[in-house]
Amino acid sequence: MAREFQRGHKAKVSDLTAGTDLYVGVQITGPGLSFDISCFGLDANEQLSDDRYFVFFNQPKSPEESIQLLGAQAGDSESFRVTLDRIPAQIQKLSFTATIDGAGQMSQVAPGYIRIVAGGEEVVRYSFNGSEFSTERAVMLGDFYLKDVWRFAAVGQGFDGGLDALLKNFGGEVAEEEAPAAPPQPQAGATPGFAPPAQATAPPAFGAPAPVAPATPAAWGVPCGTPWG
Repeated sequence: MAREFQRGHKAKVSDLTAGTDLYVGVQITGPGLSFDISCFGLDANEQLSDDRYFVFFNQPKSPEESIQLLGAQAGDSESFRVTLDRIPAQIQKLSFTATIDGAGQMSQVAPGYIRIVAGGEEVVRYSFNGSEFSTERAVMLGDFYLKDVWRFAAVGQGFDGGLDALLKNFGGEVAEEEAPAAPPQPQAGATPGFAPPAQATAPPAFGAPAPVAPATPAAWGVPCGTPWG
């Protein structure tokens, strides 16, 4: 059963799962609101010292693909694949954020969450809603961070600026964009269906959560599950 985190809760990833190839799903919506969901790969000073580790709609993966943007799927507004044992030593923290694109404020968001899935099984979820925020236009949802070992923290911290301001906060530079690229769309019929490990003691292979069940009974089933202290 997945653990339910509250804001400020932290745990070693190894206490949540033996896996290091993880799915991170974010669900966030609001009336008339559009969101940019991103991952910042930060150094030991919590700065974006290498902008190749700012993973977002215009740069969907890090150089060695240890962080990949997967798109909307399985009820999540956005999802990522994070392979912890492939993250280079200079990256000490992964901060997952959501920012409002355009007008609006975080107090308007509906109930949402950030969750981690390992081997197709959801292992932890942090839920939030608009009542926790005010006029902020961004929120830092959760972090993976390295403190001897990789850990996960539910953050839920609002931020007054939008994506550009958040990027500057982490020490990044806002580049002039020639033309914004459309967010990657999941290919039809290509929802990941990764199998669980053969042995319970083996670290789980990467597994995305099962897709949301259709309104009419399906002819086949997919095993239930979904993927700093």
